[in-house]
Amino acid sequence: MTKSEALQLVRQHVKNENLVKHMIAAGAVMRALARKFGGDEDKWELAGILHDMDWEETADDFKMHSVKAKEYLQEAGVDADIINAVYVHNHIHGLEPVTMMEKALYCSEELTGLIVACALVVPSKKLADVKVKSILKKFKQPSFAAGVDRDLIQQCQEKLKMSLEELVELELKAMQAIAEELGL
Repeated sequence: MTKSEALQLVRQHVKNENLVKHMIAAGAVMRALARKFGGDEDKWELAGILHDMDWEETADDFKMHSVKAKEYLQEAGVDADIINAVYVHNHIHGLEPVTMMEKALYCSEELTGLIVACALVVPSKKLADVKVKSILKKFKQPSFAAGVDRDLIQQCQEKLKMSLEELVELELKAMQAIAEELGL
């Protein structure tokens, strides 16, 4: 599956453009993490893009989130390792991420929301003006971007052997590289 095909599949199931942008951001972050860990950049990016494709359909039943996506991805013939990463990322299933791609998606995708929130509070509303230091400061404020699960993100230290600061820096750079596509 190509990136273009993945986005087509996502748009069949997702109408909220901000959610699509979240998945594009997660794709860019996963590509950067693949580069860091020697993974297949295209596959990891696809996992990021596809991970929340069933979010709107399962919003009322979080236990079904990623279950529907798994079904859709199997029907589309997507590689099993991408499907597993998408499925495992929903922590409600209680599955421990095993592969580096699974661990990376599990720990990283939530942080994109915090980074976007940080961009939206700077005067320019641009990712270019967001600093790692300010993200880390906002990270410590639970009321800021309250929906972001900071506990999942902090698992980067154990699962990825990365400090929070390293993950924040990698994700910010990855998102800045596609800022125009994100509208930020």
